[in-house]
Amino acid sequence: MRLAPSQLPWWGLALVAAASGATAVLAFSPFGLWPLAVLAVAVFYLTLEGQTPARGFLAGWAFGLGLLGFGVFWIRISLNEFGNMPPLVAHLLTAAFISAMALYYGLVGWVLRALGRAAPAQWVPGLGRPSLPRGAALGGPLLLLPAVWVLLEWLRGWIFTGFPWLALGYTQVDGPLGGLAPVAGVYGVSLAVALSAGLLWVAVRSQGRLRWSAAAGLGVLVATGGALRLVEWTRPVGEPLRASVIQANIQPSMKWNPDALVPVLEAHLELTRERLDTSDLIVWPETAVPTFLDEVRDGLIEPLTRTAREAGVAVVLGIPYRALGTGRYYNGLLSIGDQEDLYAKRHLVPFGEFMPFKAWLGPLVQLFDVPMSDFSRGEAGASVLQVNGMPVGATICYEDAFPEEVLRALPAAAYLINVSNDAWFGDSLAPHQHLEIARMRALEAGRPLVRATNTGISALIDHHGAVLGTIPLLERGGLTRDLQPRAAATPFVRVGNWLAVGLALAMAVAGAVLARAQRPLEPVGRGRSRR
Repeated sequence: MRLAPSQLPWWGLALVAAASGATAVLAFSPFGLWPLAVLAVAVFYLTLEGQTPARGFLAGWAFGLGLLGFGVFWIRISLNEFGNMPPLVAHLLTAAFISAMALYYGLVGWVLRALGRAAPAQWVPGLGRPSLPRGAALGGPLLLLPAVWVLLEWLRGWIFTGFPWLALGYTQVDGPLGGLAPVAGVYGVSLAVALSAGLLWVAVRSQGRLRWSAAAGLGVLVATGGALRLVEWTRPVGEPLRASVIQANIQPSMKWNPDALVPVLEAHLELTRERLDTSDLIVWPETAVPTFLDEVRDGLIEPLTRTAREAGVAVVLGIPYRALGTGRYYNGLLSIGDQEDLYAKRHLVPFGEFMPFKAWLGPLVQLFDVPMSDFSRGEAGASVLQVNGMPVGATICYEDAFPEEVLRALPAAAYLINVSNDAWFGDSLAPHQHLEIARMRALEAGRPLVRATNTGISALIDHHGAVLGTIPLLERGGLTRDLQPRAAATPFVRVGNWLAVGLALAMAVAGAVLARAQRPLEPVGRGRSRR
């Protein structure tokens, strides 16, 4: 006799849901087992069958704990090992953060089951007695499941400055559904993954024609994504450029030591000199220069500018700068060579780059002992950095996790640059996941991307999101490849996240209408007997 999900004890339900969430982590980099994303979400759908809204919330929250608990527990490394926070406090704060973010998935389960209570018939036709035709009865949950998932995933990406990490769509950067990214972005890919999971769930839980229809729908969705991968949404412009990234592998404990400033700069200069004769562009990582621009203008920037100009090379480097007399300082990206331009980071990391709610948090703020952790935001506007006369889309570290930040520079930008410092998270999943995010931005934009990091993983990425080469994690070195600047706009560049969000909203409304249109089961033993 098979035990239905609704018959599981609460702890059994939570365990199954958490296991499915943990399994989903294997679909992300560095594991890259992208089919597991569909399978894990299908199992989560299964746990919701026949549940009350409260138990639906429990299942969703447990799924989120499994996904984020295994997927982003590396946050504690920056708090403890580099932020000098006591281990117990770092672990507790990380656990609290993960528990809070998992509430989004709890809301997914609650919303789905709250709407489902309007339709006591089982979600899958054949297991209950819906009043509508089978296709219509199926339409309610099959539309609701991915729609609610993606809407809450999108909300997680901007509420309280946002935490968009481990959005489901990132798992498909190497999968066939990734072909939807230039059309609908990462949230559109998430929608396709969640819909694929629903179709798989229906195919497994139903029989006959319905099973084959669901399997066929899944096949069509995958084939569509695969076919879109073959489309060239953008076109080459100008000549290819020889791009280099350098990775000096400087740990935070050394980088922010004032006595180590000269060795840190020499490490970057040595790697730069090795590539001056073979490069058109050389990119240093975020805060590669760990002091303010005005303090090294004469001793570093001016001589390096002359050298770059003589070699015909553009050098782009991460460097903090301050607005003298204001007390404000910024996380900057400086371009030098034939011309000089400066970009200031706008989307800052809470507690890492600025301290929110200082007046409320009081002594807790003192626990965050991170160098230069109170940056000011750069001015709003297009994030275009002029690099030797060519417009480039610039992002610094965490900014590339937000598609809308990259879109500000498009379609003007010929290619993208992201500089980062993932050293705060050591040898963990974080650098691998961040590279995957950067690859998705290149795929969405139809632009090559140059990514330079302090300790890895530095990479050069083409306009399809394919990695052309990397410098391994925690190694010192450089990497040079040919990159082709590009022009024109992908559909995603033109409409942004609104296509995916609008489609999800339409699916949610249609799904809710269909779910409520299902006729409740006729009560037995009240009024008249059944024959």
